[in-house]
Amino acid sequence: MPGDDRLRVALIIGSVRDGRVAPLVANWFAAQAERRGDLALDVIDLAETRLPDGLRGHFGGDRPEEVTALRPRVDEADAFVVVTPEYNRSFPAALKLMIDSYHREWAAKPVGFVSYGGVSSGLRAVEQLRLVFAELHAVTVRDSVAFRSPWTLFDDDGNWPKDPAGAESAATTMLDELVWFGGALRAARAARPYGA
Repeated sequence: MPGDDRLRVALIIGSVRDGRVAPLVANWFAAQAERRGDLALDVIDLAETRLPDGLRGHFGGDRPEEVTALRPRVDEADAFVVVTPEYNRSFPAALKLMIDSYHREWAAKPVGFVSYGGVSSGLRAVEQLRLVFAELHAVTVRDSVAFRSPWTLFDDDGNWPKDPAGAESAATTMLDELVWFGGALRAARAARPYGA
């Protein structure tokens, strides 16, 4: 909409596994984000936006249609929130493929994380993602949202944690940081395009 200065945030659902709980976690987080008036959410579910099984056309030649079709949504985002499980102390292959399919689209933009898993709540996956995004010149925000055993936390409808206060507070903190960095970096990119 004209004059809309809300931060454009792409919410990336990184799991494509059968039986995943990622949609429960992502839907809960989206509801938190949509309560705010300072951001506009674009949900990118990698299970629906299927990318090819490998990087093709990355160093020349034509890129697959699925990659070029998703590119404008990644490019137009001012910031990102990645919803990721932890699989074997890391993050899903589909998420790595999506990240590696783009380069300058990530640069000088903030990234926040919502993770889930067993005892580590997915935080080991987040630590690795911070390294990946740093290489792409993205800026990860300090605070994140993490769920330990989320399959036990959500109610019968699958939408809200049974004890939401801590999770809601973590989401607010992370989104506040994301909006601050997102606004500052958007202004900086407008004043002087990032050259990396």
